[in-house]
Amino acid sequence: QAQVQESGGGLVQAGGSLRLSCVASAILFGNDVMSWYRQAPGKHRELVAAISSGGSTNYLDSVKGRFTISRDSAKNAAYLQMNSLKPEDSAVYYCYLKTGGDDYWGQGTQVTVSS
Repeated sequence: QAQVQESGGGLVQAGGSLRLSCVASAILFGNDVMSWYRQAPGKHRELVAAISSGGSTNYLDSVKGRFTISRDSAKNAAYLQMNSLKPEDSAVYYCYLKTGGDDYWGQGTQVTVSS
């Protein structure tokens, strides 16, 4: 009974692409923000990208020009298109939903980029 559910992770070679999906269950979208975080072993969790209900976005400097966040309110979904992947992008990626009244974390999906 996850509030948000990620999918789309996997193993790719450097330079490859992946598209992550996040679907929220029974969530009414209003003035909310959907975000992607990532955490590599032994590292802190960092914000990768965020998108507001109005479509405003922001990105971690190291992924600018390579990653694109988008959303589909009709499907209660957010996406992260990741291109030109690098080994340092390897991490567990988490979807995070912040609403006016609550917040929700997904369980994470593993992304591994080989050299």
